[in-house]
Amino acid sequence: MSATHDATDPQTWGPAIDEAVNALQRGGLVVIPTDTVYGVAAEAFDPTAVAAIGAAKGRDDATPAPVLIPDVRTLDGLAADIPAHARALAEAFWPGALTLLLTAQPSLQWDLGDARGTVALRVPDHPAALALLRRTGPLAVTGAHRSGQGAPLEVAGAREQLGDAVALYLDGGAAPGGASSVVDATVTPPRLVREGLIGLERLREVAPGVVGPDDEPTQTEPTQTEPTQTEPTQTEPTGADPATADPADVRVADVRVADGADG
Repeated sequence: MSATHDATDPQTWGPAIDEAVNALQRGGLVVIPTDTVYGVAAEAFDPTAVAAIGAAKGRDDATPAPVLIPDVRTLDGLAADIPAHARALAEAFWPGALTLLLTAQPSLQWDLGDARGTVALRVPDHPAALALLRRTGPLAVTGAHRSGQGAPLEVAGAREQLGDAVALYLDGGAAPGGASSVVDATVTPPRLVREGLIGLERLREVAPGVVGPDDEPTQTEPTQTEPTQTEPTQTEPTGADPATADPADVRVADVRVADGADG
């Protein structure tokens, strides 16, 4: 049976973080608390472990996994051609409930799913998650729940859904809930494709050019025949079978992106 380790107190969670690091390095999955919901994590550069997330969740598609990172300094190592407005948003709202869809560094040797050259990045505002990320580096993370089910706010809910498909569970107490806002920064102007805990007006205070989910697409945004973005021109959740799609998945540039532990 997979172990659950307490990660509520920075003074005592050291051994729990050590065990989580070891499990991830062995290619296992670890459930972690975040500032939104509980997520299931894998080493981002281990394609077998990333694929195991989909198997644990009961999904058989290639939905790209978002990536959690420890700080904004990691951005340039994972993303290329970062627009100034995206960098400003990251500096303003990270750590926090903002996911940025960016062009992935072409030299990266990873397989996050059918991302078509993009990567969804976020720095979570949760001390235990950040303590882990500082040890591991980038982690592929999506909601710790079976496909089509609700994202858990307690570690017990994650265990109930994922069981022994996960090597280790970190119990960080009750998660606050909600979802990250997702901004597609691979298009011009940048588009809010999912409005979560950070509203459009707050985003515009930092990046005035951000357009909302209901705004008409511009000619510079990709069409569905241009497979270049991870969260494309359709901004509503996909119409996939609810048995195989996560409720928080969003579609951009004809690529669906998983909920990202909120994400």
